[in-house]
Amino acid sequence: MSAHPGGPATAAPGPRPRRSRRPVRTVTVVASCLAVLAAAAVVGVRTLGHEPAVTLLANWTGGDERHFREAVIEPFQRKYHIRVDYQGSNAESQVLGADVEAGTPPDVVVLTGPGELAEYAGQKHLVPLENLVRGADFGPSWATRLTDGHMYWFPLKADLKSIVWYPADLGERELRQAVRRPAAWCVGMGSGATSGWPGTDWIEDILLQRYGPAVYERWAGGELSWRSPQVRSAWTAWRDLIRADGDQDLVRRALKTPYQSASDPVAARPRGCTLEHQASFIRGRPAWQRADGRYVSSAELLYGTAPRAWEVSGDLVALLHDTPQARKLIRYLASADAQRAWNEGESGFSVHAGLPPSADGSGSAWHRSLARILRDGEAAHCFDASDAMPPAVRDAFAEAAIEFLAHPDRLDRLLGSLDTLSDTTWGLTWLPSVCDRT
Repeated sequence: MSAHPGGPATAAPGPRPRRSRRPVRTVTVVASCLAVLAAAAVVGVRTLGHEPAVTLLANWTGGDERHFREAVIEPFQRKYHIRVDYQGSNAESQVLGADVEAGTPPDVVVLTGPGELAEYAGQKHLVPLENLVRGADFGPSWATRLTDGHMYWFPLKADLKSIVWYPADLGERELRQAVRRPAAWCVGMGSGATSGWPGTDWIEDILLQRYGPAVYERWAGGELSWRSPQVRSAWTAWRDLIRADGDQDLVRRALKTPYQSASDPVAARPRGCTLEHQASFIRGRPAWQRADGRYVSSAELLYGTAPRAWEVSGDLVALLHDTPQARKLIRYLASADAQRAWNEGESGFSVHAGLPPSADGSGSAWHRSLARILRDGEAAHCFDASDAMPPAVRDAFAEAAIEFLAHPDRLDRLLGSLDTLSDTTWGLTWLPSVCDRT
């Protein structure tokens, strides 16, 4: 991760006009090495005359990669006789950035950040998809048209974020009491090159539930100052909830723990944590499987209210090379059949309009209920704010969450630095909206 931007706070709180953007990219040494090796492998394959028909870069590894290959890619290869050369990486943003700079980008990419994709679209690296994909199959907050009028991505996988997981044997009274105990919260900030994002999820969700989609959208779009009362209060509410300015043992544990392992202490109760504010994908972790993890909306647990909106995230498919084979893969991945195949594995959820909640009948009860929320046309859904921001701001936000957890007294400086960075990064080709209802 790059060093957090420093310097004095210069921007005044309140609305600000967007300004021209200077591209900023964070590339770790390890990720750069991986990208160089990947590019070398591609060149070697091409030299031998065995260039794959379609190259695909995504972040799925391990069990998710196996499921994606078996349920989605292999049927495509059998049907169309087109080979898919899949590359999975936990540092896909860095790998893609290096590949683009080297002139060897993949044909198709799957990224979690619409902000990052919008930046690539503004640089003319992406191919518009409106002639290949029906945006109405996913909705405007998922298959977004940018301010240039084009649609550049659609979701293959979706997840719900405004939820808290707890063990099935935790009673209602215990659940309510646990909220007030900092040690009850499972917090892990580690995630390799993207460490810190679990903290940004907390801050985003608190802001969304306290102030609603309209304020959330202004902030996610660079129109609301980081030092505004609303945004600042979301940071301090997170601090107060987990007592970041109190028990340093809890803070050190959170800073050292990978997000995938944050819930592992659940198996060691009553000494371990019992609550985790995390996206729906964490239900697949062994600790929550052992504990038969249940969920409750963060708004209900923290504020005793219904959600003002649901924060969501997604793995978004985009096209970089307009070849006949890549076009077929794009159409296939956007189809109800491919989306259903992914959805049935409980690795994630599809928001395809052709898949009603009844399509999840083969899944577990928790999976079906989460799918219904994600595909509920009457509910408000807002995309993860940091994922919708320019990559430089997203990365600085994650780094600031780590620093704030370790040093809560630095909040004013951190918010001032984020304001200064935000003033120089938003461009003209951007997301007009991150929420489907306001």
